[in-house]
Amino acid sequence: MGALGFLDQGPVPMKVLLLSPNILTMPSPVYPIGLDYVAGILSDRHAVKIVDLNEKSGMDRLAGVIRDFDPDLIGLSLRNVDNLDALKQESYVDGYKRLMATIRRMTSAWIVLGGSGFTIFPSELMEALDADYGIVGDGERLAPLLTALETQGDVSSLPGVMSKGKTFVEVPASGEVSFRRCFDMNSPHVHYYLSHGGILNLQTKRGCPYLCIYCTYPRIDGHRLRFIDPDEVARTALRLQESGAKYLFITDSTFNCDTDHSLNVAKAFIKARLTIPWGAFFAPFKPTADYYEIMAAAGLTHVEFGTESLCDSVLAAYRKPFRRDDIFYAHKSASDAGLHIAHYLLFGGPGEDENTLKETLTSADELEKAVLILFCGIRIYPHTALHQIAIREGQITDSQNLLEPVFYQSPALKTDTTTAMVTERAMGRPHWVFGSGSEKTAGIVSRLHARGHYGPLWEQLISKVPT
Repeated sequence: MGALGFLDQGPVPMKVLLLSPNILTMPSPVYPIGLDYVAGILSDRHAVKIVDLNEKSGMDRLAGVIRDFDPDLIGLSLRNVDNLDALKQESYVDGYKRLMATIRRMTSAWIVLGGSGFTIFPSELMEALDADYGIVGDGERLAPLLTALETQGDVSSLPGVMSKGKTFVEVPASGEVSFRRCFDMNSPHVHYYLSHGGILNLQTKRGCPYLCIYCTYPRIDGHRLRFIDPDEVARTALRLQESGAKYLFITDSTFNCDTDHSLNVAKAFIKARLTIPWGAFFAPFKPTADYYEIMAAAGLTHVEFGTESLCDSVLAAYRKPFRRDDIFYAHKSASDAGLHIAHYLLFGGPGEDENTLKETLTSADELEKAVLILFCGIRIYPHTALHQIAIREGQITDSQNLLEPVFYQSPALKTDTTTAMVTERAMGRPHWVFGSGSEKTAGIVSRLHARGHYGPLWEQLISKVPT
């Protein structure tokens, strides 16, 4: 069929295929939670099918799905455009181009781009992939686009919707969302994730109130926090547990950016008697009394801190809402609660020099019983403060296409020097992991998953630290 248009008998439901092309599995495959929410807003009226290329490996299997389902519209969710790793750069755009060409040969259905990666680079990806439409921001905006396509309405007036040939669209203010998640435990792609680490994803809110200079979350989700009722979060968590999940990862940009809401979610987990472990991203600011004890009682096992530096001047330059003393206080609080801890560190950003780098590297050894995930260089994204800094310093031009990865380099510290200093300090420390991880680390996690272990498993690296 493909590309219905307006029929004499009036609008009829469409067949919508939602496709996740993310096939990254290191260190663990990531469940495409965004497509569940898009399906939730569409499924009352339209026939919706989710397909995940992690499960439908190979174009022949995808061709069979498209042939059998015969969609009118295909929504392609682009989660990432590259691996964010300056030491081992990899762009995914060429792979997306090949996928688009293959889909075009299979069907005449409309192709709509969306996802966090697309929201960061809407104009660039519309041109590179020659899609029909694109959704900037919340994926639920696909619903009004479908209505407009059914009735031949004015697509150009829809907030956050791009069409072919349109060079720019402003991200509209984050509006209210119904947060209707359509999760089908019998879907083949669900079984893939259950058998490859057992990790499913959970969301408790959208938005990020912080002003970190490099971060894209405020553009993707908005600055304003939009909450899901804690009891609803707990009900969803139980549903995932009943479906066979062994571990839940909360996808919020920062789980504890609203302390009260995160505590209420934890208390809802306790009330609902959730039994499987879970993890999330946290900001390392000083917690309230017993905060991490309550989290641990609710099933939290893994804390991933967005620490970035252990030098106050660099933290200030990055516009982080915490300082070194806060980081160590939060670390100790989480450690005392018996939690596994990882810290993400970003080297070589604005304000970094050899002295600040040495300060962070020296202090890092004081973070006991923690995995450190290290990035030498910070990816420059448009619409961020770092983007404007890099333009002022002449590292990029204001018209430069950043779809191909470009990394910021501190004027006071060459990238080669940063890499050499960090590499030297990381030697003999298996719990210090570079960027997206080594093949050796990925192999350890893969073997453990194959033996029936579940969850992120990065805590296994701590056990390999010499005593």
